[in-house]
Amino acid sequence: MAAEARESWQAAAPRRKRPAAQRQRRREAAAAPGRDPEEDRGVVLRRIREAGEDLLISDFWSSALETINSCLRKHLVQLKAPVGTLPEALGSLHLDPSPNESAVAPGSVPRDTLVPGSCHLRCVCYGIGNFATCVVARNQLTFLLLFLEKCQIPRSHCWVYDPLFSPLEIAVLNSLGMAVLSENEEGKRSVCGEPTIFYMPHCGTALYNNLLWSNWSVDALSKTVIIGNSFTGLQERLLTRILQKNYLYVAKILNGLEELEFPQTSQYMDIFNDTSVHWFPVQKLEQLPPDTWAFREEPDYQDCEDLEIIRNKTGGLSAIDLNSL
Repeated sequence: MAAEARESWQAAAPRRKRPAAQRQRRREAAAAPGRDPEEDRGVVLRRIREAGEDLLISDFWSSALETINSCLRKHLVQLKAPVGTLPEALGSLHLDPSPNESAVAPGSVPRDTLVPGSCHLRCVCYGIGNFATCVVARNQLTFLLLFLEKCQIPRSHCWVYDPLFSPLEIAVLNSLGMAVLSENEEGKRSVCGEPTIFYMPHCGTALYNNLLWSNWSVDALSKTVIIGNSFTGLQERLLTRILQKNYLYVAKILNGLEELEFPQTSQYMDIFNDTSVHWFPVQKLEQLPPDTWAFREEPDYQDCEDLEIIRNKTGGLSAIDLNSL
């Protein structure tokens, strides 16, 4: 099963789309696990493959991939990566030897042993949701898997976490070769000097705010890419006083980033609506007022009424948990 799960996604000849009613019945069947664990895992993996086949032949996939690529090309220039195709440039990026892996859930597949000098971008995925039972979450996971393959980022270099993951979903992610984090970091993960893509579709604003706080420097943010809710949209939806009071780091960084919106198509409207790719040009970061970087207080959401985040019940994480990637 694990070998089958790691097979490459190959673009096949266009296939006929199933009628909507038939697709819904099959999805509902997958949403009600009741067999033995191996059979349940096989069902979910099959649904992920089917979602991948649908995504690959959609107009949305090619448009969304080009949106990400156009951002990453500029990001790679900033990182002084060699000029070439996107996968070649990504493959030339530096990645330190295996760090402490104590924050990875038991049973997760360990990272690959890399040949010296050949390294890759890292990826962290937060808040993907219950993909075994939710069609939206399953399509978001499928997009991530296809993106990792297209950019030649090994799945073992992608760390995934959602506090709602079921044992079945953790088993599926392990089968796919991804590392499942065991701790709720609340988004407080430092890039530790390594170029990192954070994939966070439809996450709460506090999660983005925590991530920015954890990487609040020109050097760290210049190595960060965020695929998630549009920061421009957050600014438009939230009152200025609420944004500055509860999500100060989001408010402070609005003039220090570039944002590219995902394409909107009817087929994937509910799945990737309000999604953008964000990166942080050094020139823009250095033009922010100097006192921007002096304030480093950890976010506190005591008075926040609409906090969309599941808090870490242990009351905080150790430095080794936060920096284990």
